This record gives sequence, structure tokens and C-alpha cells, in this order.
Amino acid sequence: MPLLVNGRSYSWPSLPVVVICFDGCDPSYLEAAEAAGVIPTLSSLMRHGYFGTALAAMPTFTNPNNISIVCGAAPSVHGIAGNYYLDRATGREVMMLDGERMRADTILARFSAAGAKVAIVTAKDKLLKSLARGFSGTACSAESAAQAINLIGSIPLPDSQEPDKYSADLSLFVLDAGIALLDRDRSDILYLSLSDYIQHKHAPEEPEALAFMRAVDDRIATLLAKGAVIGIVADHGMNDMALPDGAANVVFLEDLIEQEFGKGTARVICPITDPFVRHHASLGGFVRVYLKRADVSRDSVAALLASVLGVQSVLSAAEACKLYELPGEGEGDLVVVAERGVALGARAEEHDLSALAGTRLRSHGGTSEQKVPFILSHPLKPDYAGRARKGLRNFDIFDYALNGVKL
Repeated sequence: MPLLVNGRSYSWPSLPVVVICFDGCDPSYLEAAEAAGVIPTLSSLMRHGYFGTALAAMPTFTNPNNISIVCGAAPSVHGIAGNYYLDRATGREVMMLDGERMRADTILARFSAAGAKVAIVTAKDKLLKSLARGFSGTACSAESAAQAINLIGSIPLPDSQEPDKYSADLSLFVLDAGIALLDRDRSDILYLSLSDYIQHKHAPEEPEALAFMRAVDDRIATLLAKGAVIGIVADHGMNDMALPDGAANVVFLEDLIEQEFGKGTARVICPITDPFVRHHASLGGFVRVYLKRADVSRDSVAALLASVLGVQSVLSAAEACKLYELPGEGEGDLVVVAERGVALGARAEEHDLSALAGTRLRSHGGTSEQKVPFILSHPLKPDYAGRARKGLRNFDIFDYALNGVKL
């Protein structure tokens, strides 16, 4: 019996379905890895299954896109539009670590409630409560590896230690846990969400990135060998946001607003902000501006920001919600999106660039990081192939994996 979730009908899986959110996997990582010959399994899927590109939800951050993927819907439906937000009612700035603001059911929760064997493994604790909202089944995080092992059983560990959250091991643990789950109980649906540590730290052609792609490919081969239908998509792409000398290419918008209009004019919120400070120093390609003074108009601030080198667009809340399918509640007075290769911040003193540990800033958040890979282990049915040619979103992946492939 198909299940209706957020306006879409999903077929009951006849084989185990594994959906992988390959965090930060810009298409350039696949291109470089394929050219280097290190991803034979993925290369085979791209030739014999299905390979295309899709647009991620805006802003191109981890939380809104993971939630979009598991809900099969845009942020306007599920209510999550960032990792970090300003609560207008209280004036507090809040890091999103739970599903409190979600207003839609997930595909995972609905299938688990209907009796399917469903499991969730994430790299990051910050996602777990949201992904597992309303869910009954196995749900665990690589950041809490000991707990995951207690739930699942034997999972390989690097050097017999818990994986460091600032390492490739976090993502590989997630994939190894997925393999263990298939071995244990032949799950109906698995959702495996990786970390983008490698992509933040290494360009696609660097040895570390290629080694990581090879390791992921090996594990996808194992999942395939266990008879799974696999869907792979990313939550966002990734771009270099550094100057030729290696310094971060950042525009601090709150500083600029205060220089022009005075202290206390506005608060700039960086929705990329999360517990992984060494990934990006809370710098990305999308910010929200909340105005605080009645004597300074929105239009005057918008005009200032639109004139700044490196700013792609400045939108009102209504414009941003319409263009990017955002939920509206709590939206900033202005939304600012950066040009490719430029990061936006609030005040310089709030961003610890030393957290980048001497590496070039690589980050995401804007439209330049919307294009992501969309891969399925099996070819598409004719009607789904026709739909795919008209354009894909990353949150179409469960629809295609459950409904759209020829088995």
C-alpha cells in the first residue's frame, strides 16, 4: 500500500532502499574522482543506473536540505530554513539542534509508523533529533559512536577509537553502520547522512579528497552487493571562498551597515552557524538581515548592500520566500546572497578565522552551491526519465528511489 507524505505517494519497497545524503558532494568531486579512476562503483552507477544533477533547497545548508530530502518537500512545507536563526519573539539567537520548528512529517517517520523497518544514521548529532522526529526505529549518530554500536552491533572503528568529528572517519562510520544494519535485519529503508569535512578542507583533485571518494565508493559497492537500491544526492555543493593569497574572501555585512548608519542598526544572522566551527568559521554564501531601528529604512540598507562587491542579490523577505520556497516565519527583513567565491559574515570580531587552521575557506550557502549530483543504482522508468529531463530537486530522491526505478 503506497503512503501519502506531504502530497507525494511513495511505494512500499520490495528491496532495501538506501538513500545517502553525500554532504557537500559538489559534482566536481565526482568529476575529479572519475578522472583519477578511484570510483569504479559510482562510475558504473552513473553509466548503467541513473546520473543527473539536481538543485538543492535554498539556503544551501545542511539542516534545511537534509530535512527537505527526508520530507520530499521544500522548506516552505517543512519549516526549516537554516542551521541557526533569530527568534523574533524573544530576540534570542538559536542553534537548531532539534525538530521543534518542523511542521511536516518525514517519509521515514510515516514508513516506520506503517510497520517498515527504517533506520537513520547521521554523521552529526545536530541533525538526529530533526531527522528522527516522530520516528520509531533505529536512529543514531557517528558523533555518538558508542551508542550507535550498542544499537546496531559491530561496526568497524578507525584504530578502535570513536571517529573524530573533524575527519573523514565520521562519514565512513555512517556507511559502515548502514552496511551493518543491512546485515542485521535487512532494513526496508535506510537514510545515511554524511559529513562534509573533507569537502570543506580539500579541493576535488587533492589526494585527501580522492582517497575519501575511493573509501566511499568501496562502501557503496558493499551496499550494492547486499541487494540494495541506492539513491545518492547531496545537500549542497562547495566552492573555494579564498583570495589568491589564501586569506578568506569575506564581506562582513553588519560592520558595513554600522559604518554607514551607526551602531544598533541591524543584526546579521549567518544561518550556516553550527557546532562544526572548524568547517567554515560560520561563513557562507547566504545571510539574513534583521533591522532594529525605525529611522533607517529597509530600502536604504538594501541599496547599500546591493552596492557591495561580492553581493549577488539583496531580497526582501517576501521576495526571498517566493523565489526560494522559504517558510516565511521569522524571515529576515532582507536576505543577502553572495556571488560565487565570496563568503558573507556578520561582524569580523564574531568569526574566528583561526578555526580554519591555515586552510583555504571552502563553503556554501548560496545559489552557486545549488547544483548537486543525483544518482540511482538502477535505470529509471520511462515516465520518471521524462520528468528528470525537465529538472530535478535533491528532495526528489526518495520519490525516484521508491517509485521511479526499474528493478
